[in-house]
Amino acid sequence: MTVFSLSRRLAAEALGSALLLAVVIGSGVMGERLSGGNVAIALLGNTLATGAGLVVLITVFGPISGAHFNPAVTLVVLLRRDIKAQQALLYAVAQIVGAVAGVWLAHAMFAEPILQISTKLRDGPAQMLAETVATFGLVATILGVGRFRPDFTAVAVGLYITAAYWFTASTSFANPAVTVARSLSNTFAGIAPASAPAFILAQFVGALTAALTFGWLLKEKPAP
Repeated sequence: MTVFSLSRRLAAEALGSALLLAVVIGSGVMGERLSGGNVAIALLGNTLATGAGLVVLITVFGPISGAHFNPAVTLVVLLRRDIKAQQALLYAVAQIVGAVAGVWLAHAMFAEPILQISTKLRDGPAQMLAETVATFGLVATILGVGRFRPDFTAVAVGLYITAAYWFTASTSFANPAVTVARSLSNTFAGIAPASAPAFILAQFVGALTAALTFGWLLKEKPAP
């Protein structure tokens, strides 16, 4: 297996996160413009593009950096001792910087103002529970499929996020870097900065709960 330098892994995390957010924001803008005011159609377009984009991005960048694109996922990898603390911190920085750049790229492609602040409030206990469940499911997918069908991880993550867009009240951000970046877009996929901290807290709670649950669930019983 090829081992890539830290600089290349960080570049992969930043570039992958940027492309992911370009997909999320760009498809949201396109969906809203073409849906004629039908929010369900706009969300469907946003969903399909995001799920498909994830499959491709994880397939491309997974062999280089692991394709975390997500500080909550990186935290779980750190707790499993598959990455060092300093590297995990640099991963998170690369993910956030890349995600913000991806939002600006999407704005530029659709002739939107580059610098924006979202006004879309996403508040309340139901939204927080939804983000906890969404992130729990994402980490469960990564750990479970990674254990038994690692070659299927990219597809499984894409399928899970596609489903979670529709079965969670929050439309499954499930990613602190995505949440920060989407607060900088006053478009269909945005989230107001005031709503972001609770989302991020819920995401880390969901990720840690999944790590603990699957750490136990996947632990094999020693042979007698």
